[in-house]
Amino acid sequence: METKMPTFPFEVAFEEILKDPENYVDAVFSCLESEFLVMPKGAGFVEYPVFERGYEALKAATQGFSRVEPSNVLAGILKEPISLVVLRSMLGFTPPEWGYVATQRTGVVVSQGFVRTLDRKVRMTPETPINPTGVIRERLKALVDTACQLLSQGIPKIEAYQLHRLDKADTRVGIESIKNMAGMGAPYAMLLYERFLGRPFAGHRDSVSELIGDILESAIEEVLSRAGISFRKTKRAERIDGFDQTPDFIIPSEFNPQIIIEAKITEDDGTARDKVTRIQHLGELSLSERVKNNPKYEVVACIGGRGFGVRREDMKKMILATRGKVFTIKTLDRLVEYTRLIEFRTK
Repeated sequence: METKMPTFPFEVAFEEILKDPENYVDAVFSCLESEFLVMPKGAGFVEYPVFERGYEALKAATQGFSRVEPSNVLAGILKEPISLVVLRSMLGFTPPEWGYVATQRTGVVVSQGFVRTLDRKVRMTPETPINPTGVIRERLKALVDTACQLLSQGIPKIEAYQLHRLDKADTRVGIESIKNMAGMGAPYAMLLYERFLGRPFAGHRDSVSELIGDILESAIEEVLSRAGISFRKTKRAERIDGFDQTPDFIIPSEFNPQIIIEAKITEDDGTARDKVTRIQHLGELSLSERVKNNPKYEVVACIGGRGFGVRREDMKKMILATRGKVFTIKTLDRLVEYTRLIEFRTK
């Protein structure tokens, strides 16, 4: 039996949507895809063999983690720079957190900018030796000194209602914890528990969040370029006259906006609600200077991610705000045909 394809809101007149918006919510939900299981690696992604090489170098420099002393650790990092990332992973800190604690404990100012740049440089070019001189060496030494202090001391006495960041299987009681973990391996249940506390791949996902959004924007650019349509892609945090919230794409230009496109991906329903509100606002702006049935520009939403598939009421609001012009990755090939973009097509 042949399955009937859903009718999408962009295929019908707005009057039809108003008669039964729930039906069109189902249609959009049916083609929403989530990519939360797959992430771009991005620049600076560290492959496991590279990370393991840094781990082994640090292990050798500290004699199996029995002598986690600043001079040994620093020597290991200078020999194998990726060891710096391994050391940070043992602490469980982000680069800015490490810089902040190092500044507090040593009195040497290790700025967020410095430690982020150092961390990125090591990840981008793990084969390039670190040649610290002057203030760079002083700051690197401050980072290493602080790490060695924290890893050696274990967790201090705290209140029962508190949780210390070093209360981890490999750092709970100082050097002995690290030696035991390095020597016998970690119990799988404990590893899973610590991953649960920190969300698997959370740090990497945060670092490539913009790249995830760029996947959809790049697909829209390809559709527009293939059709020979003039467009203005805005930059993040850019200000455009006439818009208190800058849209992602303006066609043909910001000097004569006829179509605006918002490209949004989210895996979180709370964030999705914020993005729907933004699209609603753009829809209201399009009606502010013309009669209700003749917007001054067309608002188009291109969306992706499971976050948009949670709240039906939010999806209904988006469909109404865009007068049905809601597209997903699966329907992006029909973007030009079913919007005013067809008026600007030259190919």
